[in-house]
Amino acid sequence: MNQILQVDGITGGYSLTRPVLHNVSFDVGPGEMIGMIGLNGAGKSTTIKHVLGVLQPHKGVIRVKGRTLREDPHQYRSAYTYVPENPLLYDELTVEEHLRFAAMAYGLDDAVYELRMWELAEQFRMRDKLGLLPGHLSKGMRQKVMIMSSFLVRPDLYVIDEPFLGLDPLGIRSLLDMLVERKAEGAGILLSSHILSTIEKYCDRFVVLHDGKVIAGGDLQSLRRQAGKPDAPLDDLFYDMVKGP
Repeated sequence: MNQILQVDGITGGYSLTRPVLHNVSFDVGPGEMIGMIGLNGAGKSTTIKHVLGVLQPHKGVIRVKGRTLREDPHQYRSAYTYVPENPLLYDELTVEEHLRFAAMAYGLDDAVYELRMWELAEQFRMRDKLGLLPGHLSKGMRQKVMIMSSFLVRPDLYVIDEPFLGLDPLGIRSLLDMLVERKAEGAGILLSSHILSTIEKYCDRFVVLHDGKVIAGGDLQSLRRQAGKPDAPLDDLFYDMVKGP
């Protein structure tokens, strides 16, 4: 099976002399949701920045749909969409203008945009907020704008960093339902989250990062075998892996 995302032996970070990541490898296949978990400072956001092409690895290779960023920047970037941990919105643009801007960036047809925009606004209960500026929105609503902008398009890969922060329970459920739908359509999803009890139910496999290294990986049963705890929930497995001496 051709993997959508391949991260092979990545060493990198913000300084050549003090890398954050050390030989990180994992992949995301079609129709898979991969949960990337770790403590604060473990390297999750740094890994995501390398996947997005914001940072270039010191060693190793990242491929999206079989291509590196250097080989084909347009094809690489058009194959994914990204939901950041902190909403990044323009103060002068309304909610609807943010959505239209995202649609233009990905070359979305006007008719398709209108259909998907209204569907997303209904799903996230934002129909009456489309004309508002970000200053009039709560943090959760701003996060919904980021999610809606990303889900307007149908890329091969979704990269999602701590998406549940600030969302109300209905917003969380709407997001999870959409992720399940995209998986069923064959998309790959890389999801970073601290809400282990939630992602345990939805992710197919997990990548456990600690001090910039992959210390465990696989599905829940595989992690249980590695920990020698056949019935433990993900929370307990993770705690045992990273608690230290």
